[in-house]
Amino acid sequence: MAMMQGVQKNTLYVGGLAEEVNESILHAAFIPFGDIKDVKTPLDQATQKHRSFGFVTFLEREDASAAMDNMDGAELYGRVLTVNYALPERIKGGEQGWAAQPVWADADTWFERQQQEEEMKRIEAENRAAMQAAEDLHRKQVAEQREGEKEEEIEIKDDPMAKAEAEVLQNQ
Repeated sequence: MAMMQGVQKNTLYVGGLAEEVNESILHAAFIPFGDIKDVKTPLDQATQKHRSFGFVTFLEREDASAAMDNMDGAELYGRVLTVNYALPERIKGGEQGWAAQPVWADADTWFERQQQEEEMKRIEAENRAAMQAAEDLHRKQVAEQREGEKEEEIEIKDDPMAKAEAEVLQNQ
């Protein structure tokens, strides 16, 4: 159903129009299916002739549906018609169109994104610093532990009683 989003159910795209077909002929071809609100055949600016397609807008969705079912693939003035639901007109610049909104309309979201990026960088830096501090602390603890072990070894060598105890423990 995602494809049907934005589709104008009352307006039909009619493609494959012969050169002779004008808005009144198009109107006459589609009026048997119901009351028509509007008929348009966009003109080519250079030739001032229609560009072989047009739009028919019905008052009722059901009438548009019936017209599409019956007229898609039908012949008009020797040409086979393509009839579909019309898609909303798109303005240059992608889905929304850059001309659909003023340039400054996006400023707030831009600033928000900038702040979020700065916050993420700050958090990452804090995390790196915390990891480094934890790593340094671990290294220090390991070094201290090793120093303690060395001191124990020295104590065992110097203390005959501790030496005897260590030998007993090893022989077990």
